[in-house]
Amino acid sequence: MEIKINDLEHIREAARQFIDAIGTEHVFAFYGSMGAGKTTFIKAICEELGVSDVVTSPTFAIVNEYRTSSGETIYHFDFYRIKKLEEVYDMGYEDYFYSDALCFIEWPEMMEELLPDNAVRVSIKENADGTRTVSRS
Repeated sequence: MEIKINDLEHIREAARQFIDAIGTEHVFAFYGSMGAGKTTFIKAICEELGVSDVVTSPTFAIVNEYRTSSGETIYHFDFYRIKKLEEVYDMGYEDYFYSDALCFIEWPEMMEELLPDNAVRVSIKENADGTRTVSRS
């Protein structure tokens, strides 16, 4: 699956395309350089899923919890500041990843070996023309 985001005006449309392709998976690891748009895209996905809370990057909290309008839980992680895997163990990552709630993970490189086998890897790439390409593997 590949989704092109031409500009911010079309990000919600791209988020809907992503949601349509979620299937039965729950854990999504978002890869991309700093400024590629990971947080912005996750925010659009959460809003399209009915989250009314303000969606922000959990850089300092490591995880934010959101509720959709239908009462479902979404966990949003940012592992950028993780220095040791023990920090991920200490936060009880398994409780989140195996909860059947949607989990959106930024900077999964920091804890790659702890990702569930069925985690979906999502790449966000900034193109030379300023557009973004979201691809899923």
